[in-house]
Amino acid sequence: MKQVFLRDGKAVVEEIPPPTPGADEVLVKVVRSCISTGTELSGITAMKPPEPVPEAIPEAVPEQPVVHIPLWKQILTDPGMWERAIKDPRKIVRFLWRLFVSALKWPINRLRSYLLVQILTSPGMWKRAIKDPRKILRFLGIIRERGLEFATTSVAAQISVAYPLGYSAAGIVLETGENIRDISPGDRVACAGAQCAHHAEYIVVPRNLLVPVPDSLDFDTASTVALGSIAMQGVRRAQPEIGETFVVIGLGLLGQMTVQLLKANGCRVIGTDLDPQRIDLAKKLGMNTGLYPGQGVPVELVNRLTGGTGADCVIITASGPSAILATAFQMCRRKGRVVLVGDVAITISRGDIYRKELDFFISTSYGPGRYDARYEEKGIDYPPGYVRWTENRNMMEYLRLAAEKKISVGPLIQKVFPVETASDAYFTLKYSPDKPLIALLSYPEAGMDVQPGRKIPNPEVHPVVVDKRIHVAVVGAGGFAKGIHLPNFKKLSEVYSIHAIADVVGHNAVATAKQFGAAYSTTDFQEVIEDPDIDAVFITTRHHLHALLTEKALRAGKHVFVEKPLSMDRKGLEAIRQVFESSGENAAPVLLTGFNRRFSPFARRIRELTNGRKNPMILNYRMNAGYIPLDHWVHGEEGGGRNIGEGCHIYDLFTYLVDARVTAIEAKSIRPATDYCSYRDNFAATMTFEDGSIATLTYTALGSAEYPKENLDVFCDGMVLVLDNYTTLTGYGTSEADISSAGVKGHFEEIQAFAAAISEKKTAPIPLWQQYQAMEIAFEVDRILAAKK
Repeated sequence: MKQVFLRDGKAVVEEIPPPTPGADEVLVKVVRSCISTGTELSGITAMKPPEPVPEAIPEAVPEQPVVHIPLWKQILTDPGMWERAIKDPRKIVRFLWRLFVSALKWPINRLRSYLLVQILTSPGMWKRAIKDPRKILRFLGIIRERGLEFATTSVAAQISVAYPLGYSAAGIVLETGENIRDISPGDRVACAGAQCAHHAEYIVVPRNLLVPVPDSLDFDTASTVALGSIAMQGVRRAQPEIGETFVVIGLGLLGQMTVQLLKANGCRVIGTDLDPQRIDLAKKLGMNTGLYPGQGVPVELVNRLTGGTGADCVIITASGPSAILATAFQMCRRKGRVVLVGDVAITISRGDIYRKELDFFISTSYGPGRYDARYEEKGIDYPPGYVRWTENRNMMEYLRLAAEKKISVGPLIQKVFPVETASDAYFTLKYSPDKPLIALLSYPEAGMDVQPGRKIPNPEVHPVVVDKRIHVAVVGAGGFAKGIHLPNFKKLSEVYSIHAIADVVGHNAVATAKQFGAAYSTTDFQEVIEDPDIDAVFITTRHHLHALLTEKALRAGKHVFVEKPLSMDRKGLEAIRQVFESSGENAAPVLLTGFNRRFSPFARRIRELTNGRKNPMILNYRMNAGYIPLDHWVHGEEGGGRNIGEGCHIYDLFTYLVDARVTAIEAKSIRPATDYCSYRDNFAATMTFEDGSIATLTYTALGSAEYPKENLDVFCDGMVLVLDNYTTLTGYGTSEADISSAGVKGHFEEIQAFAAAISEKKTAPIPLWQQYQAMEIAFEVDRILAAKK
């Protein structure tokens, strides 16, 4: 399908695989989508200097020379960074020292050097970093935690990514997820949301971000639903009363809609804009009075028009400097109010609002529910008795008013471009002196029985399917896959061939396939397991999909590497176990869960030194995991919590080092006094093994990020082995333990072992009983902690 993206400062049309709807989503074939001539064009302008403009467009903006500021000067002249450094210079010194020590251990190869140069010379990256210096600190922290290669690969992927454009569309439903009850294929719907309602032939939309379109309403008008809802929420924040006088500053699209909504509420409306034509249009659509440029001082004119009282309320739908706010405040009567809808810098003078005791409101997008993942993604509605107007109900009300002709949108729609010409459309909208208030994109018509293909070949790669390499498909192209596994595949190109990339986000699948040279990309997992040329599937999705996808891939005869956890519950684990019991462990494909720590040189060395022990041993693992907000996906249904999602790593490491089955499990957690942290990521779990060994995991999110994340103490036969955050192993009572390496946790070694098991027809690198045991320990710890809550 065709979709419009922002790439390198330009709007481009690319071919990507259509998305597949999830259980709470709807697949929509788009008929019209609405270009936001404000938000979308400002993003394009901000990311690239103006291009040369053809002479055919009059009064075009001339090309400006590009001024390249040296990187060192950008950093040294950033006041925000230096203000923080001056407050606590010890942090800078401490970090630079650690960075220097780590740098001595970095094996600089051609890939690292290339990526680092690419990042450091990317003006787009530094522009974004200077606006938010915290990104620089996060980048440096990733280097310290996961190494230079992971950091540079991840940032390089972000720099090269194309961002989908569009957030308001209308079309026809093709498919619905299993949890959708009130929408059916064939329904006409309007959709909103920058995360889903893109300029694309097909979009997948959560239920609360789409609404049915009234029969009498055309798709052109319905496609403006997001912008209409933004205007409506701004008016709701103003709480208009019949007879009040409003001033609307900025008569672009949102301003024109705001004027009409205020008139529908029985208000008198005064409007102003720098463009006289927009003022004339607003007056034709019902605005009472227009304040034209050069007509006089706007504040004095408003006072004169209101008999010296001032406006009851001012709604700002313009974009610009903070001076607009000051003007709005001065236009208000005593105890008046100002609502900010547009993108205006917020600098408020106390004198402007104090004496009049003014109220200042921010209007957030479409209304309550916006930016709440539980509402938008999970479909959890707010009861009308408590939240009368959610973003979904605002969308419905806007379409109702449009259908009843209370709002006239037709005169605002001035251009319709075919999606194939989207690049030209944005170019015209950016430079033409007669910019339309609303520009739409139209899409090819297709019957309801036409199902979109979800596989896109990579034109830059000619697949080789007859060599002896292992042809892999990566399912789930997130940051971890792109930062760890895919670069490792490239290093092992004599062993692995990246054949396919599958991801629910089509443009991410395509971009990742191009970046790492895969033969094709897809949004359909079925394409992968039905492809006879694929030998192995690497599953790196979110946790809740691991067990189901693993079972399907194994039953299709594919070898499977699945990132931890293998399953989030006993039911999923049992389904995987049944695959091997029905076919026999030796006859079934190879299964490897990504318990990478056992493959690190440190774990291997500890195993060597303790393998001939005479007595049980004691293992004490401390995981200073770091805080993750409780509304993050790792704590929810997709993640299963940090014990299952990350604790299983350590349970596997214990199993590997002891090499025995568990006989008893105990666990205790703290009971937080506030809801800031959870008992589920602040606990201690102790395991007793058949040989008498005892292992304890202390897992906490309460600690400081300055302290190392992971430490292991092993006590055995007169030895003490201390592992410090996978950088050093120190032995006491033995001279053979000491080794050091910069953050090597076994990711590379585990896929080497996986390849060897497949090529040499060996058993799995981790015995199946040990893979099962790690998860069973995690399930039992979870059960104990929940029972003691």
